[in-house]
Amino acid sequence: MKTLTVSDSCAAGKAADTSGPHLVELIKQSFKTDTVNYLLIADDEQLIKQSLTYACDVLKVRAVFTTGGTGFAPRDVTPEATRAIITKEAPQLTLAMTLCSIQKTKFGVLSRAVCGVRNKTLVVNFPGSKKAVGECFQAIVDVLPHVLNLLNEGEIERVRETHHKVQAESDVQCTEEVPHVCPHATGKGGDDRNSPFPMINVDDAMKQIVASIPIVQTTRKQLSRVNIPPFRASIKDGYALKSIGGKGTKKVIGYVSAGDAIVQTNFSIDECFKINTGAPVPLHADAVIQIEETKLVSRDHDYEKIVDILVEPTASLDIRSIGSDLRMSEEVFQYRFPIDACQRALLAAMGERVSVAKIKVAILSTGDELLHPYDAGTAANASSLEGKIYDSNTTMLVALVRQCGFNEDQCEIQQRVVKDDFKSLKTEIESLTGAVHIIICTGGVSMGDKDFVKPVLKELNYELIFGRVNMKPGKPSTYASSKMTKFFGLPGNPVSAFVTFHLFALPALRLYLAAINETAPNVAKSSLPIITVELMDTKYALDPRPEYARASIVSRNGKLLASITGGQISSRLKSTVDADVLLELPARTETKPYITAGTQLKALVLRSDFISRYE
Repeated sequence: MKTLTVSDSCAAGKAADTSGPHLVELIKQSFKTDTVNYLLIADDEQLIKQSLTYACDVLKVRAVFTTGGTGFAPRDVTPEATRAIITKEAPQLTLAMTLCSIQKTKFGVLSRAVCGVRNKTLVVNFPGSKKAVGECFQAIVDVLPHVLNLLNEGEIERVRETHHKVQAESDVQCTEEVPHVCPHATGKGGDDRNSPFPMINVDDAMKQIVASIPIVQTTRKQLSRVNIPPFRASIKDGYALKSIGGKGTKKVIGYVSAGDAIVQTNFSIDECFKINTGAPVPLHADAVIQIEETKLVSRDHDYEKIVDILVEPTASLDIRSIGSDLRMSEEVFQYRFPIDACQRALLAAMGERVSVAKIKVAILSTGDELLHPYDAGTAANASSLEGKIYDSNTTMLVALVRQCGFNEDQCEIQQRVVKDDFKSLKTEIESLTGAVHIIICTGGVSMGDKDFVKPVLKELNYELIFGRVNMKPGKPSTYASSKMTKFFGLPGNPVSAFVTFHLFALPALRLYLAAINETAPNVAKSSLPIITVELMDTKYALDPRPEYARASIVSRNGKLLASITGGQISSRLKSTVDADVLLELPARTETKPYITAGTQLKALVLRSDFISRYE
C-alpha cells in the first residue's frame, strides 16, 4: 500500500507533515503490515497525477491513500488529479467519510475528497489535518478489506464468504477479520499434513516483494565536472592549417601527437603541422586535412618537409570543439543500478570514481549433509563423505549475483553453510538481521522435520509475506520482511534455487540497491526480459503447476526456437548449463495435458548471449 501527502509547505520543508505518518501508522495497525510506502509531494496537479499513475500502473499497489489538497484553496487540486486518473468512482466511500466529518464539525461539508479505482488499485483522498485523517479512516476501515478483495480476482473465495456472512447475519460487518480462504489445500493440523501457507501465483509473489521494498521516486543525476574534449582535438590523422590559405603546397613546420601541449606558435597560411588523431589542434589552426587528401612532395630524412593539400579546407573541418562530446555541468546520465559498463566508462572519462552505497547480502545454505566443495581434508577421508554432498548453492548464488552486475564496489557478500537445527539457524539469521539488506537462504523451507526457516523467521518477528508459490520448481519458496532485512527462503534443490533466484531475489536486489542510493528504480526492468519463442521439442508433458523449464535458443532464419535442456528434475543442475531462457509453461488441464512443437511460449532471458546457435 502507499500513502501520498500533498502539501506545498511540507514538501518545501517549511512545515512538518503529521497527517502522512499518522495515516501510515493507521494502515499498518489495521492491515497488520509494515509494507506501506510514504511519499511527500507539492500541490501540483500534474505531479499528483504522475505519482498516482506510477503507484497504480507500475508499482501496482493494492491501495493509494492521499492526504491534503482537498479544500477550496487555489492550490487544492488533489480531487481533480484523482478524478483524472481513476477508471471508476466510488462515491459512497466519499459519502461515508463526509457524514462522519459532519458529525464532528460543520466544516466537514467543505471537503471535496474523491474515492475511486484505477484498474485494480483503490484510490482514497483524505483531508489534510491529522485529526480529520483519523476520523475519515475509521469511517471506512471496516469495509476496506472487502473492497480490496473485490479488486483482487485471486481472493474471490474471501468475497463469497463475506457476502455469505452479510446475508446470513445482518449485524455482521465486512471487516478485516474475515479469515483467508485459499483455493489450494492448507494445513489445519491433525491429519492435514499440507503446508499452512496459501499457495499464491508468481506474479502476486513478485508484487508483494516489490511492495515491501522502500522504493523512492527521486532520480539521481550525474553532472559533468569537465569539458570533453577539454581542448580542440583532431578527428583525423592529417595536417592542421589555416583554412584561409586554401589548398596547394604547404611547408610542414612541426608535428603534434596525442598528449602534447597545445602549440601556441603562430604560423603563415603556407605552413602546416602534421597531427595525429586526438591530438590538440594548434591555437592558430582552424582546419585539419586528412592524409588521404594530401600528397607528399618532399621529406628531410625521417621528417616530411613539403606536402600538397589536394582539397579546399573549410573552417572547423575535422576538429572536435571544446565540450562537443560533453559540456561542463551537463547532465551525463540518470543513475540506474547496478551501475553498468556504459555508466562506468562515462565516469572514467570525467575522472570520477564509482561512488555508491553498497547493498549488503548474505547467502546461506542449510543442511547437515553439506560439505565445502574445495575441502581437501574431507576428500582424503572417504568415510567422512558417506551421506554427504558438496554444497553448490552458495557458489552458484554468489556467482549469479556477481554475474548480474553486482560488483564488489556495489555489493558486499557474505556466504555461509548453516547446520540443520533451530538454534544454529536462529543464531545465524539473528546476527544478520539489521546488518545486511538481503538474506538469500537455500533449504529448510519445506515440510521436513528439519525445515526450520519459517519457525525461525516467526521467532525473530519477521513478517512472513508468503510461504508457497504455485510454480515448478520452487513451490516452497518463502519471502519475509523486517524493517531493514528482506529474507528469501529458496528451496534447497539447486535448480529450484537457480530459478527462484532469477524470478524473486534478482529483481529485489536491483530495486533495493536503487532504494539505498535514493534513486527511483525502473520496476519494469528489474525482472528478466521476456521474449516469445517457438517450441522445438516434439512433445512435452505439462505439470499440474505452471513450470519454468530451462531451454536453449536456436535462431533459424530469424525465428527463435526453444529446446528444453533434458530432464527437468529440480536436483539436476546440469539442466542450467546450456539454459539460455526459462520457458513459461502453462499448468496441465484435462483438455491440454501436453504441448507440442510449434507452440508459442513466453521465455525469460537469462543472459545477454541467449542465442546458443544460428541455423
